[in-house]
Amino acid sequence: MQEEKDFIKELLNPRTQNVAFQKLLRDFQKPLYNHIRSIVLNHDDADDVLQNTFIKVFQYLKDFKGDSKLFSWMYRIATNEAITFINNKAKRNGTTSEAMQTKIVENLQSDVYFDGNEIQIKLQKAIAQLPEKQQLVFKMKYYEEIKYENMSEILGTSVGALKASYHHAVKKIEDFMKTN
Repeated sequence: MQEEKDFIKELLNPRTQNVAFQKLLRDFQKPLYNHIRSIVLNHDDADDVLQNTFIKVFQYLKDFKGDSKLFSWMYRIATNEAITFINNKAKRNGTTSEAMQTKIVENLQSDVYFDGNEIQIKLQKAIAQLPEKQQLVFKMKYYEEIKYENMSEILGTSVGALKASYHHAVKKIEDFMKTN
């Protein structure tokens, strides 16, 4: 924990900031991109959201209290940025975020960065049908293998509620896969 506090001091110190921020990018860019991509699905959108995430991290780092791990705090920012992105995109298109997710899944097959097969497309369609919280929990557990305790820190939800959300999500996905 002291190591993380020292790293945060380096990030905040104008003399060590550039080197520390390069390390932050090197260490967290890929996992944050993967997390964001699992929410927004589109590569270009994920890049935009990732950039916004790092801007917010840099902008608000001075307010970071250390109540959670730096990674959890950054993950929370990335999650909120991705959800905000989807909601804003839906508003601009005059639709709901659920309908927007469904449309994004339908466009996945033409995304050159998506190399999934028909079953993966079907899984994405099933996930898009879930409520937002269940989508997040399912993606974080299934794709990113995040432990419930870490997820709880990121999403601000109890471990029990997260386990229930995951269980409900899996059941709904199974039902969707069987009926479609």
